[in-house]
Amino acid sequence: MYTYGYYGGMMFDYTYILVLIGALLCMLASARVNSTYNKYARVRSMSGMTGAQVAEEILRRNGINNVCVAHVPGNLSDHFDPRNNTVNLSDSTYGSTSVAAIGVAAHECGHVLQHHQGYVPIKIRSALVPAANFGSKIGLPIIIIGLIIGMTPLAKIGIWVFSLAVLFQLVTLPVEFDASHRALVMLNEYGILAEDEVDKSRKVLNAAALTYVAAAASSILQLLRLVLIVNGGRRNRR
Repeated sequence: MYTYGYYGGMMFDYTYILVLIGALLCMLASARVNSTYNKYARVRSMSGMTGAQVAEEILRRNGINNVCVAHVPGNLSDHFDPRNNTVNLSDSTYGSTSVAAIGVAAHECGHVLQHHQGYVPIKIRSALVPAANFGSKIGLPIIIIGLIIGMTPLAKIGIWVFSLAVLFQLVTLPVEFDASHRALVMLNEYGILAEDEVDKSRKVLNAAALTYVAAAASSILQLLRLVLIVNGGRRNRR
């Protein structure tokens, strides 16, 4: 397989196409979640509850009293931090009464329940965090060094190290989908949102889930590119 070609007298790396595809997927997913969230951020829920109130109500209903709800700056920077047991809701979620904000707040509480109930995928993801951080920072430099000095085995080690970051992205998918499923079930069962409002929140959470799918796809494409480069370099030295 040839990964390089000549165009207009210049050498072109065809594997960059994989990077461009990954970047395009992420851009499309980001645009989709922003447009969907903005659309339903203008739809006020009939309950009139804010994102913060919804989070507190869900935690109370599930008997979780060691997790607090906090306000953090930013837009869609919502997250649950298990290190200090805090559901952090952004400016666009904390005080908003929209079906979009309520869906996001409930989603973060879904993560709380995953930790509280010992959901296996989130245990695996938490365990992978150090390895994923190491892989994303060190994997590519190892590959580059291996290619520069002509040590294919070292470059292959770099690929395996980088694969840890890709694995983290893949494990994240079931965690995020499950948190959204839990959120929608609770919003419906607790009567926080009406049935048609739950459908609107579902659209927001589905759009958000696509960003994780795009990120995972982009990571896989990047890994495939690195494999092609390393294998191509090995063949060129024969």
